[in-house]
Amino acid sequence: MGDDGKLCREERQAYHVSAKDIQESLEHIAGYSLYAYEDEIRQGFLTVQGGHRVGIAGKTILDGEKVKGIKHIFYINVRLAHQVTGCADFVMPYLYQENRVCHTLIISPPRCGKTTLLRDMIRQISNGFGSHPGRTVGVVDERSEIAGCYQGIPQNDLGIRTDVLDCCPKAEGMMMLVRSMSPSVVAVDEIGDYEDIRAIESVIHCGCTLMATVHGASIDEIKQKPLLQRLMNERVFERYILLAKQKKAGVVQTIFDERGTCLYQEKACLC
Repeated sequence: MGDDGKLCREERQAYHVSAKDIQESLEHIAGYSLYAYEDEIRQGFLTVQGGHRVGIAGKTILDGEKVKGIKHIFYINVRLAHQVTGCADFVMPYLYQENRVCHTLIISPPRCGKTTLLRDMIRQISNGFGSHPGRTVGVVDERSEIAGCYQGIPQNDLGIRTDVLDCCPKAEGMMMLVRSMSPSVVAVDEIGDYEDIRAIESVIHCGCTLMATVHGASIDEIKQKPLLQRLMNERVFERYILLAKQKKAGVVQTIFDERGTCLYQEKACLC
């Protein structure tokens, strides 16, 4: 992009961003109170009004093996939040069995709409779907991607019976919700490490339904991950929704049940 704000093809015509530009942009984004965003900066992003996220990168400050903060920030990635209300309409009938919500895992390659789909599933389960009454939902939004909270207020519609723990580690957050908010359904994004799996087992044993997502291109790929393989062998999840990598995000490729029976195999775009 050139000095005039128009796209250009030659690098020499492009506007070269300076360190001062980056610093001024960050200060403006943070409302000239960067110190108020220390916790988010440590995680590599800031969430601004509207649920939009600004990813940042620079030199990390370590405290042992943990990231304490980031300085000399010279890289910014602006991700505009968008909510596709009703995108889960197609999959909702598959999520209920004998008037209860099934434990569900959404499998998707990056940028294929898994968080967008999960967000609308949460909204519809919370408000009620068809003849199914609304249920209390607890969301652990570790990276502020599901609710898009700004100063504690969700910028996305997650339903009238939904409670959100923002910027909270998934494993710890799941147990906090179970102990304090009595949810019927617990929803998290991008599970995978050992602590997540332990928390998932505890949530299920407490009688809560789990809704989660994971990166993956196929069921076979998920089976290669030892921790998830155990959950699959124990038939913890009762529904698997596989999203395909197509020209548009949000294409359902397959829906399986816990036994591997294919409930749906044709493609339908959610967008």
